[in-house]
Amino acid sequence: MSMNVDALLGLEPVEKIPTGVEGFELITMGGLPKNRPTLVCGSSGSGKTIFTMELVYRSVSDFNRPAVFFTMEEPATDIIRNVKRMGWDIDTPLREGRLMIVDLSPEPVTVLETGSYDLEGLMAQIRYVIDNIGAELVVLDSIGSLFQQFADTATIRREIFRVTHLLRGLGVTTILTAERLSEYGTISRHGVEEFVSDNVIILRNVLKAEKVRRTVQVLKMRGDEHFKGEYPFTIASGGISILPLSARELKQASSSDRVSTGTPKLDEMAGGGLFQDSTVLVSGPTGGGKTLIAGTFAAEACRNGERVLMLAYEESHAQLLRNAQSWGLDFQKWENEGLLRVVCQYPEAMGLEDHLLMIQREIESFNPNRLVMDSISAMERVGAVRYFREFVIGLTSYTKDKELCSLFTSATPRLSGGDSITEGHISTITDAIILLRYVEISGDLRRGVAVIKMRGSQHAKSIYEFMIDSKGMHIGKPFTNIQNIILGMPSLQSGGDNKDFDAIIEDWHEDHEWLDEAHKS
Repeated sequence: MSMNVDALLGLEPVEKIPTGVEGFELITMGGLPKNRPTLVCGSSGSGKTIFTMELVYRSVSDFNRPAVFFTMEEPATDIIRNVKRMGWDIDTPLREGRLMIVDLSPEPVTVLETGSYDLEGLMAQIRYVIDNIGAELVVLDSIGSLFQQFADTATIRREIFRVTHLLRGLGVTTILTAERLSEYGTISRHGVEEFVSDNVIILRNVLKAEKVRRTVQVLKMRGDEHFKGEYPFTIASGGISILPLSARELKQASSSDRVSTGTPKLDEMAGGGLFQDSTVLVSGPTGGGKTLIAGTFAAEACRNGERVLMLAYEESHAQLLRNAQSWGLDFQKWENEGLLRVVCQYPEAMGLEDHLLMIQREIESFNPNRLVMDSISAMERVGAVRYFREFVIGLTSYTKDKELCSLFTSATPRLSGGDSITEGHISTITDAIILLRYVEISGDLRRGVAVIKMRGSQHAKSIYEFMIDSKGMHIGKPFTNIQNIILGMPSLQSGGDNKDFDAIIEDWHEDHEWLDEAHKS
């Protein structure tokens, strides 16, 4: 008998339950739909068992919801041994009876499909275990193993529907896993599992450019909203971490308070310093002064008793401290005082997702006031351009959520500057851009600095000359009678003032006597 209209109209919206899996609530907009079946599909090695095992573990440990994990392929002993490597205290809920791992893996025998086939015995066993511990979350890993020797898709669909109908009737939230034969082909092995599930989640394990990348996609969530697209995730000690990256909302606060770069003239060029929750990009060629600006920025915070996290991808820890000492910056002292933490890592040591997770963990544990990354362009070598852009978005959105004043350096491939992939992918997200350039005049190699972007503030529009000595950076006067510095092709202006070349050079040297005075001091 069908339900009446009043009963249908009185139905409540789908309720979602939190899972505790990092990032999952964000991409699903709340978690798993309660009392509904969810299908988790993935190829071999995509992380299905670890993902679903974490769901049941978090259910009992974080939310006190009894759970059952039915394994139909991998022995229960192997599962327990594997998840203990994640650092989970699985023994306690198992002993207390709040978590059960039931081994339903069949014996390896040959089955001939000669007649009708049903799962009545299996369903009776499932019902008994659920009732016995009062389970609220149930995992069947994997449903496809029950039908791998059968070709009748009608029978497979009917029996999967009976299983999900039983579990729905018992009022439990169910997760079924199914294997895929390819990363972007048919959703499940038999091609029917997804049609009897209210929700479908796909895990992928893609090898591209010699790098493995795991992603999760919420394909459908019947009757409810969710974020579309693929989102990277990583498996590390402690469990799965989904990195939603661009799914984060732009809801962070904005501050008008300023902080110093450590160089008074650069503060003046930026309109009074940097906003304390801004993201700053320092771009320039090798040897142009990027690391010096980053070190000075970090040193200024340490002098004020603030903590700084510095991530170095181009230099070792010892080399970085030695170079800082040559500018009069005692990084070792601030490290000993707990104000500075320097993390040195080769970009190729891990994937972009693992780098992002590592940075987040460092920020959470150290709780810095400022973040320095030298250099973010080194990450271009790790993955494809698309993945790099996702990494940048994820990093900048996270630092903005934490209201960190962050400074990233980016190396341009040419000494004259320009042609940087990093600039193209991060410039629109940053709040300020400081550009460094080499300028050759009358056989002398000079350095120039300009603030070409300062969101929410006025800034100097001129390109200033600077020099580097044992006391750090000294910024002097703007370049005059020089054009195309930003383009990396500086040249003397002609016309207008009717000066010949020798007169321009003479005026230029007179205007820049500050360089000699700064060097002497």
